[in-house]
Amino acid sequence: MLILIAGPYRSGTGDDPEKMAANLRRLEEPSHKLFAAGHVPMIGEWVALPIWHAAGGTSVGDGLYEEIFHPVAGRLLQLCEGVLRLAGDSKGADNDVRIARERGIPVWHRLEDVPGCG
Repeated sequence: MLILIAGPYRSGTGDDPEKMAANLRRLEEPSHKLFAAGHVPMIGEWVALPIWHAAGGTSVGDGLYEEIFHPVAGRLLQLCEGVLRLAGDSKGADNDVRIARERGIPVWHRLEDVPGCG
């Protein structure tokens, strides 16, 4: 399955690049286990960051950032077959869960609950 890993990226960082990078590393932590179980892990920032940079984005939270980051997750959710929601406050991740549930896509809150990862 293509599984979106959702959790805090920008939330609680004060837009500090080091804190955001740490959050991205945390989002990436379960990716190998998902892959080893036969899934394809996906993180919205893996797609959104290069698009934002290519579009000329320069400052976190700028107009381009808002135009790209959350819509990318919505588009990915048209392709994903599951969402792994990591702990932590995140409006974006909460929105991903809402969209997934509306579309009947399974949402897991623990890696162990994802098929093949238990």
